[in-house]
Amino acid sequence: MSSTAKPSQPPFATALVAGGLAGTTVDLSLFPLDTLKTRLQSAAGFFPSGGFSGIYRGIGSAVVGSAPGAAFFFCTYEGVKSALASRRRRQQDELLLLSGGDGLHAKQQGGGSRWVEPAEHMIAASLGEVAACAIRVPTEVVKQRAQAGLHGGSSSAALGAILGQYKTSGLVSVWRELYRGWGITVMREVPFTIIQFPLWEALKAWGRRRKGDDRLEVSAAESALYGSIAGAVAAATTTPLDVLKTRIMLSKERIGVVPLLRSILKTHGVRPFFAGIGPRVGWISVGGAIFLGSYQWAVNALQGNIL
Repeated sequence: MSSTAKPSQPPFATALVAGGLAGTTVDLSLFPLDTLKTRLQSAAGFFPSGGFSGIYRGIGSAVVGSAPGAAFFFCTYEGVKSALASRRRRQQDELLLLSGGDGLHAKQQGGGSRWVEPAEHMIAASLGEVAACAIRVPTEVVKQRAQAGLHGGSSSAALGAILGQYKTSGLVSVWRELYRGWGITVMREVPFTIIQFPLWEALKAWGRRRKGDDRLEVSAAESALYGSIAGAVAAATTTPLDVLKTRIMLSKERIGVVPLLRSILKTHGVRPFFAGIGPRVGWISVGGAIFLGSYQWAVNALQGNIL
């Protein structure tokens, strides 16, 4: 039996809980790989930044930021995706009425584009990332400085050094330091997510079609496999942007994206832009499996749809 119907969208509370669980699970389980990637990308070099020692430095900030950041993302993602899908269905219904019930004619009038739904996923994921970055960027700044051994190599010390600027430079300076790298982080996350999430959704749709019923949701294991594939592709593609983000966050002085880009190209060429690509692809491939697998498991469980 096949159907054009889709599984119901998770409600706000489900997306909130499932997203928080998924974010915490993936960040804590793969933290050592994230540390190694940060040190490989550091301008100071791998071993001066700590090498293989202290690979759990900065985990405190990850614990604090993982759940709310992921929850913000999924609440925004599912909400926007649902709103866009509802709007599309209303337009299709209106076209069907205007065409006198001729479904084929209505589809032709509406364009019938196979790209409409992926475009909706891209928009929803992009807005989700912007929302998540409100929490993710400050915790990422603190985490990466601790990972690289700056300010004593702990989250509390790194945060204390940033907050300590209040006495000499004021609140604006603290705010700017906590959100250092905001622009490049958004520039990295949006391309990453418009690759990962439409690919994940497309693979899930393919998985549902294999079952012969589009109304059936995929299992957590299937979602994990599709998330791993989508994450690996997105990670490899966006590694240069990740390198720029890491360099900006670890820089002792504030530096713009363009001057940094020119400096790296002039001094070292293109090679540094792919520093840490192995750990990044491995980390995000495994992370995609854990993140989107655990998210799907939580959604299925909360909706009474365990598979």
